[in-house]
Order: sequence, then C-alpha cells, then structure tokens
Amino acid sequence: MDGFIDLFCQVIVEAGIGEQFVFRHKAIELPGYFRPTKKWDLLVVKDGLLIVAVEAKSQAGPSFGNNFNNRIEEAIGSALDLWTAFRQGVFNESNQPFLGYLFMLEDCEASQQPIKVREPHFKVLPEFVGASYAK
Repeated sequence: MDGFIDLFCQVIVEAGIGEQFVFRHKAIELPGYFRPTKKWDLLVVKDGLLIVAVEAKSQAGPSFGNNFNNRIEEAIGSALDLWTAFRQGVFNESNQPFLGYLFMLEDCEASQQPIKVREPHFKVLPEFVGASYAK
C-alpha cells in the first residue's frame, strides 16, 4: 500500500501543500471521540487544522467473507469516530477534512465467489444477493 500512499503524497504536494504538512510514518495519530487516538496512513495538518486523513488496507485470501466484514466494520468505525470528534471541535476550527479509505482486494477465484447470506429474520438488501467481493 506504500505505493498508493506515495502517489497520494505526490498529488497533495503538487497541489500546493508543502511537504512539511504531509505526515505518513511519524506523527500520524489523531484523537478520536470513542477512543483516545487512532493511527492513520496519511495525514495533512496545516496551521493546526486537519486537512486530510487517509487509511489504506489490503486483503488477500483465504477467508474473504469474515475479513471483508471486519474491514467494513473498521472503516465505518473509524469514520464515525473521526466525524464525531470533528463535530465536537476536536480538530480546532478545521473546515470539514477530506477522509479517504483505500481498500485493495486480491483478485482471485475465491474473492469472486458469491457471498453467502443467512436471512433467518429479514431479507438482505438485493444488491448483496449473488454479489461477490471482487466485481
């Protein structure tokens, strides 16, 4: 995932943000609302204001179903935590920052199999019926 983060950093700098405001290996913690801090893969913080927060994840087999669900829960949880902290003024008077989540999934036979669903009480949304993770 480092190559993607490198590319994002390059685009950010080319857009006019100084390299001194782009953080990727050090000083990548942000306070949360539901937890004290979380490490991000890329931050842009300028003049005490949060501009960008990006997380990058990848997944390779064999357990696509469980791991994919876990990654979705992580992404939603991280976003909820950051946006709640933002609304509570944790990031000073920042304008709404850009929040990014890059997810790369291995393209293989196992990742292209239909998702198994169990519907003991309610029907799942139709877009999940017969779906696979790598489409």
